[in-house]
Amino acid sequence: MEASLGPARIVIHADVDAFYAAVEQRDDPTLRGLPVAVGGLPQSRGVVMTASYEARAFGVRSAMPSRQAVELCPQLVIVPPRFDAYQDASRRIMDIFARFATVVEPVSMDEAFLDLTGRVRHLGAATDTARTIKRLVTDATALTVSLGVSGNKLVAKIASDHQKPNGLTVVPTNEARAFLAPLPIRSIWGIGPKTEAALARHGIETAGQLADLDDGWLLSRLGQGGLRLRAMARGEDDRPVAVRGASKQISREITYERDTRDRNQLVDTIAGMAKRIEHSLLEAGPARTVHIKLRYGDFSTITRQQRALHACHQAGEIQDIATALLDRCWDGRPVRLIGVGVSNFSVQVEGQLPLLPPAD
Repeated sequence: MEASLGPARIVIHADVDAFYAAVEQRDDPTLRGLPVAVGGLPQSRGVVMTASYEARAFGVRSAMPSRQAVELCPQLVIVPPRFDAYQDASRRIMDIFARFATVVEPVSMDEAFLDLTGRVRHLGAATDTARTIKRLVTDATALTVSLGVSGNKLVAKIASDHQKPNGLTVVPTNEARAFLAPLPIRSIWGIGPKTEAALARHGIETAGQLADLDDGWLLSRLGQGGLRLRAMARGEDDRPVAVRGASKQISREITYERDTRDRNQLVDTIAGMAKRIEHSLLEAGPARTVHIKLRYGDFSTITRQQRALHACHQAGEIQDIATALLDRCWDGRPVRLIGVGVSNFSVQVEGQLPLLPPAD
């Protein structure tokens, strides 16, 4: 008799391994085997978006300043992002997910939850489906994906990280608590640095220790939220796999290393941010309003916005409106920070990004 994942739900969490960097190494054979980071250059206060596993071995991580990344790994190769290539790979991958799931909840271009409830009935079938998904993703994109399979989103997410890269971890519902028990409490959604430090002061450092705490102890120190965290530490999570609402605004901003009054530099920066926003509009839908933000050397800040004649979904449209706003509102003083944003989304498209629970 096949082992059961649980009476109600079967969830897969899928996460493409080092997505942006893997696409770059796939498309440029000279980068294969080298420490690669996708992001901005150190001299422009760039930030690492994704690091290859070769770079991660040196401690390079996403969201790390590029300058720090180069200090950790002097031989690091930094390449600018190519969102068109990432979008193409993402579409292929999400199409594969949709073939097997009743619901797909994208988290980003390279990560999603899949609800297989009703499609498969037992552990063996879910495992076979996961193996098929992995094979099809690699066949279609030459990329690898790590999967976690369990009875809810929390455990599936943690399981997908368990054997990266190219991993597959299956956690039956009745084994979820034991699977989580040795993990650090930061593995549990909703536990950020502040909560982690508060629990550590009482010697609570693992999910298993948190799972064993009684109601009175938790209520007196963390309130009702403590009971929710304990439930998660026990592998309990009733959140559905579902497509969520769109963000109210998508924006990007850059602080210059040196204040600038070079219009060409400002326009080039707008173009780069518009391209990044275009990528995000795949999930949020076209936007009818474009915003610009300028901060001067004395930290005074102005913002302006303009409603477009037609909903914008391409970088060029956003760039044109933002540049026009720049020319109307910039008084020629040196600019410390510039930002571009869009809002007033006119269409909610399938595959929107949901927001994960806050860390604290």
